[in-house]
Amino acid sequence: MIALPITHIKDFMNKLLLTDTFDRFLVSEASITTFTTFHIDGQLHREFFDEEKAEDPQVTCRSLVSWGEIRNFCLSVIKGKRSPISFKLIFQLPAAEMDLLLARAGTSMQQEDIFGVFFNCQFHNDTLTITTGTSLRVFTMDRSLDHAWDEMLSEFLRSQELE
Repeated sequence: MIALPITHIKDFMNKLLLTDTFDRFLVSEASITTFTTFHIDGQLHREFFDEEKAEDPQVTCRSLVSWGEIRNFCLSVIKGKRSPISFKLIFQLPAAEMDLLLARAGTSMQQEDIFGVFFNCQFHNDTLTITTGTSLRVFTMDRSLDHAWDEMLSEFLRSQELE
């Protein structure tokens, strides 16, 4: 687990809210506080969709919404002349990318052993911090997955010029 302070908050927020940079990540939770607190639990409700969309593999293979699906809503809550009081966004790596991470980690763990690989974006008191974390279904002293995830996310942020 690492904590990364984001020094160029405006650049980060522009990429977060106005581009598709983070759209592939799933959202397990979002909380945005402006004049009130808006809370999104991230759960995907398939019964909302028409039958054709509900059977789409992009929908059936996951239980969480993607950032791309809620980004515009979050933008509408955040945009304005004043910064939000705070927000916390909990992103999860999609299952489709987990095999790449496991290969990088060089671990014997399988996807079934992992509940999720996360990063949190937390803004409070004009400070934005990203923290990483993993949640496993098994006990292990092996931290290679944690280290691989920390490095993978750091590389992603560098490639997007978001350090």
